[in-house]
Amino acid sequence: MEPFRIKTVEPLSFRTVEERQRILAEADYNIFRVHACDVTIDLLTDSGTTAMSSAQWAAVMRGDESYAGGSSYERFEQSVRELTGFPEVVPVHQGRAAERILFTTLLRPGQITAANMHFDSTRANIEQRGCQAVDLPSPQAADLTATAPFKGNIDLDRLRELLAGPDGGRVAAVIMTVTDNGGGGQPVALENLRAVREMCGTYGVPFLLDASRFAENAYLITVREPGWQDRSPREAARAMFDLADGCWASLKKDGMSNTGGMLALRDSRTAARCRELLIAWEGFPTYGGLAGRDLEALVQGLREVLDPAYLAYRAETAAWFADALDKVGLPMMRPA
Repeated sequence: MEPFRIKTVEPLSFRTVEERQRILAEADYNIFRVHACDVTIDLLTDSGTTAMSSAQWAAVMRGDESYAGGSSYERFEQSVRELTGFPEVVPVHQGRAAERILFTTLLRPGQITAANMHFDSTRANIEQRGCQAVDLPSPQAADLTATAPFKGNIDLDRLRELLAGPDGGRVAAVIMTVTDNGGGGQPVALENLRAVREMCGTYGVPFLLDASRFAENAYLITVREPGWQDRSPREAARAMFDLADGCWASLKKDGMSNTGGMLALRDSRTAARCRELLIAWEGFPTYGGLAGRDLEALVQGLREVLDPAYLAYRAETAAWFADALDKVGLPMMRPA
């Protein structure tokens, strides 16, 4: 049972088989060209499609729309600092804006980034810089039926081989996407993150998190990783962030909002260079392309997303749906 009360409803459209066939044909069978009003159950993405809570809608009314020095940014900054421990907080309108700003600051043509798996916008922003994005997924990631608990892990042997090899000096950053969106949303273990942290320290390479689904990864750590069953998702999330030099996130996912993103860093000099680009591309550093009301919705969303009851509902709903599809013979990524 969902751990919340539904207070607002929206009518759904129901199309006949013949209507759906016609709609698909008119869209040249490209589902991105189908009008949303013709879709009954939309499973395209969770990005920006969430319903906001009553507390978030109440927070919207507190939005400070001042151009500079707004109190909504101050609350957002404090919220991100408490969650991540990173002192430098840069708001952006969504995650790919953070990627563009960070990679423009950090990367030079000819360099390499290594990851468990780069998300598509991450790869695009890296390649725009004339750099190479190298995926090093766990060997288990390609097996849909394998039930290994952390199929989002990076292949540590291949990472070590890259860093110690002839191209090691070209590696500008190691990125861990949590959860591994390109690999079926599979989680990454803290043990794997610790090993990456140690390796990055040895070779002097920055360690970054794509934390767009940090809450889901944190929850699955508390469920699947030995020694974490009596710990909270918030504790697991902080343990992840404490290992990294910085992170970015599209907060349209685990920010529980319809827009927004963040870049959070430890190094003040890197953050200062990022803010220079932010002003040119997004807006002043205290709003970063967002309205004050959106910042307030994110502050509340970041509080709510780590509720264990909500995260359990989210995971169990996905598992139930996967089992239902499996029963009718559709291949599913396991574990769900």
